Amino acid sequence: MQALISHSLSSQPPLLFSTSLPLRFNPSPPRFPTSRFSTSAPVRRRSIRPVIACISEGGGGTGDVSEAGEAAEVKGELESGSIWKQMKEIVMFTGPATGIWISGPLMSLIDTVVVGQGSSVELAALGPGTVMCDNMSYVFMFLSIATSNMVATSLAKGDKDEVQHHISTLLFVALTCGFLMLLFTRFFGSWALTAFTGAKNMQIIPAANTYVQIRSLAWPAVLVGWVTQSASLGMKDSWGPLKALAVASAINGLGDILLCSVLGYGIAGAAWATMLSQIVAGYMMIESLNQKGYNSYAISVPSPKELLTLIGLAAPVLVTMMSKVAFYSLIVYFATSMGTNTMAAHQVMIQTFFICTVWGEPLSQTAQSFMPELIYGVNRSLPKARMLLKSLVIIGGILGLALGIIGTSIPWLFPNMYTPDQKIIKEMHKLLVPFFLALAVTPAILSFEGTLLAGRDLRFISLSMSSCFSLGALLLLLVSSRGCGLVGCWWALVAFQWARLFLSLRRLISPDGILYSEDTSHYKLEELRAV
Repeated sequence: MQALISHSLSSQPPLLFSTSLPLRFNPSPPRFPTSRFSTSAPVRRRSIRPVIACISEGGGGTGDVSEAGEAAEVKGELESGSIWKQMKEIVMFTGPATGIWISGPLMSLIDTVVVGQGSSVELAALGPGTVMCDNMSYVFMFLSIATSNMVATSLAKGDKDEVQHHISTLLFVALTCGFLMLLFTRFFGSWALTAFTGAKNMQIIPAANTYVQIRSLAWPAVLVGWVTQSASLGMKDSWGPLKALAVASAINGLGDILLCSVLGYGIAGAAWATMLSQIVAGYMMIESLNQKGYNSYAISVPSPKELLTLIGLAAPVLVTMMSKVAFYSLIVYFATSMGTNTMAAHQVMIQTFFICTVWGEPLSQTAQSFMPELIYGVNRSLPKARMLLKSLVIIGGILGLALGIIGTSIPWLFPNMYTPDQKIIKEMHKLLVPFFLALAVTPAILSFEGTLLAGRDLRFISLSMSSCFSLGALLLLLVSSRGCGLVGCWWALVAFQWARLFLSLRRLISPDGILYSEDTSHYKLEELRAV
């Protein structure tokens, strides 16, 4: 699913937020380096330590993909090498980050594959079930964003006590939100699922509610895990979170096989396996942070001013992210009115789509890592920034084509790995063309949007995404009222993706855009405040 949230110096790269780890380009930084992003600490203009951000398309995590010396070498290649050498270094830079991005969608895909072997009704029930469990969690992505910002800023000032305070207050907010979501699911889960699926699909409500009620037990652990993961990443440690997510994925896969295939618990077994894996991941991330000398079990109540700051930090990113989540949820909503087989087919295809799209996220991460210095840094060079974008787009085009071919081939040639039901397979095959067209452009879209984020053009990216959502929602209403079925909904997704592509491209190649305009005053951001 992606906002400069602090005071920024006019000639410095911005402080952005993300699921990406801050990169250290100084080969020998002090433990608590002086930040040029801080409004109180001295400024070292030759230091290059951008904190990067990224919006995830299907949800996910973050990661440091290089040590300091390696990052400096990669940066030099990206700025001064030929385009082919540049592309090689980008691939080397983004490759290790892919594992973290893919862990989230992988868990949902494992549930889909295992449950689909047993029951078509339960496979269809996973659609609204995963929407409620996964998509609603993105409402709280501000916790991850705020943690990355506050921890990185405090570390830059060398204030370890302030880092601990931020962690403690954010853990309190995470626990509070987690228990509130647990209570909401307990008392209103069945009602929300019924309202979402409609009266025509009452047969899937019991299975979907079972899945949601079990997974809701992990809500506090999930949100606490996000805070501790982002704190570790802000401290430039990616291996702790990566190990936790790897263990969680293994537990989820083995648990699904044991509980669903061997013991026959079906969708309930898949929910228990996922819930357990999320709790284990949260605990491992807490312990990883404790090993760095911080107390992840200490919580403190934030002041009203701190709460307003948390809300204000995430505002532009939240608009962009929720527009995408809402559009994907709308497609599921319309699919629920088309019958069990259609819903099951959509569940298979959309989970496959999500797990493919995350492979393009490291391109956005690369743009946000290296673009700020080229656009706003001391050695500002817009031609080099345009060359870097060109490299990213070439890689994105090649990657998009490969993902489109592979992603389309699996449900086309090996549909039985999802379900043996021929009616569902027939519905899946109807979606192959729009599936390919929507997926193939995703890496290029992420490259463009990552560059816009790096250039601090947050107003445009939030307005363009909300506009795409509004027009996409109207298109979904139109195709649904005309009886175009699930195929029509997926063509609306194609329109949504291509609109994002052309709008971001047009903005970047505009004479007034961040890659061509020498006037940077238009993109200077003040501290964002909650409305």
